Order: sequence, then C-alpha cells, then structure tokens
Amino acid sequence: MAGATSDSPASAYRERNSTADRALDILGLFDDRRTTLSATDVAAAFGVARSTAYRYLQTLIAGGFVEEDPAGGFRLGLRVFELARLARRSYGLSEIALPLLRELSATTGETALLTRRSGDRVVCLERVESDAAQVRLSYERGTVQAVNAGASAWVLLAWEQPDVIARLLESTSLTKYTETTLTGPDEILQRLARVREDGFAVSWGELDPDAVGIAAPVHAADGSVAAGISIVTVQRRAEGVVDDLVSAVRRTAEQISVRFALSAE
Repeated sequence: MAGATSDSPASAYRERNSTADRALDILGLFDDRRTTLSATDVAAAFGVARSTAYRYLQTLIAGGFVEEDPAGGFRLGLRVFELARLARRSYGLSEIALPLLRELSATTGETALLTRRSGDRVVCLERVESDAAQVRLSYERGTVQAVNAGASAWVLLAWEQPDVIARLLESTSLTKYTETTLTGPDEILQRLARVREDGFAVSWGELDPDAVGIAAPVHAADGSVAAGISIVTVQRRAEGVVDDLVSAVRRTAEQISVRFALSAE
C-alpha cells in the first residue's frame, strides 16, 4: 500500500496534532516570572526555527489564547481568562463558597482563600481580600503552588489515601520556599498525621516568610476532601488570636461542606 503523501488526510492529521501539542507546550512557558514571550524565546525553548515558532504563535493568536503585547512580544489572551473562569465554575464550589469566604474575610479582617488540589499542585480557585489585610501573598486566584507548603496544602493532602500520598512524595519535586518549608518525606508524613488528628492546619512562614496560614478541609458528601478554606495573615497579627482564627476557619469550612453536600443531592 502506497504511503500517505504530504498533502494526504493522514499527513494533515499528524501536522495538526503536532501543531496543537506544541501550542499547548508554548502556553506552559508562561509563568509568574515570564508573562510575555517572543518568537525567539519559543524557538530557543523547542529547538525550532524562528519562522516555525512564529507559526505556532499564530495558531494560538487565532484561537484567542495569545495576543500581541503592545510593549513587544506575546502575552496570554482573553480566551485563557474565560477558560479559567469556566474551570472555577465547573467545580461547583465557587458559587457556594464565595458568600461565606466574604463573611470570613470581613469577620477576621484577613484574606480568605478557596483552594483545591490538582495532582501535585495546589490551585487557588478564589481569593477574598479584606481592606484591612494588606498582605502580599504567593496565593492569588489561578496560581498554583507545591503540595508541601502552606496550610492549604496540608489540609488538601492529609486525608488522602496513604498510597496516593506515597506516590506524590516519590514523584514530586518538593520546593523549599523558606527556611520552614518541609521537604523531607518523613517530616511531611508526620505533619499530615498531626493535621488529620487536629482537623485543621496552621503554617508559619512556609510559603512567604512573614505569612501565617490557617486552613480547614471542605468535605464532599462521600467524606472526601473537596477543597480547602483558609485565611492568611502576618505573624504580628496572628499572635494571641490563632485559636479564634482557627475556630472561624473551621466553622466556615463546615458550613461550606454542608451546602456543598446538599447541592450534590
């Protein structure tokens, strides 16, 4: 049987697949430190000609995923923001959690977060900031962090099955953000056991040196942990009031858990 010619359907299918795969790889190049890319950046990252890199970028531009930055280069397009909004909505948690997150933030005067675990990363789905908070955080809506640092990470992982935790610790590169970040498997397992026993987590300077995180799990109807609720403050404001903050966070997490379970019926 004769092989497919360069303009045959089979060849065209392979080319479309190749371009789509590379387009996804390009989106993965964007991060907090690199919010714009040039065709030269893309060419260097994938070892292709600049003209080829530009063709990949044009595919993303056509779909609205990337747009030209007036200052030069290419930045993420509006279609990415729309997909992020739909992703948060698809979890079914944001609509339930947001009113209670706002109440928690107003009551405590601190920034409140809704987070969820995706593989070996913790994703911030929602963030409500109090006018009084004024805290610079690693967590912003849509950002991802490692699974081994911060109160949110601990409550999202603590109730997982032991084999899931073991696989994550074996396969994940554990980032050390500050001097207090845990990266040793044994110390992480001990910390997770303590969080399960307490029913909440408190972290001191694990992601940001001066930040204190307090988190509690949101449970689904089957008892699994669907998300985490947390507040983030600074050490000088947390001293002497941690117990009160823990109570407020746990109460909010329980309220969201009840409403989330009812929404699934």
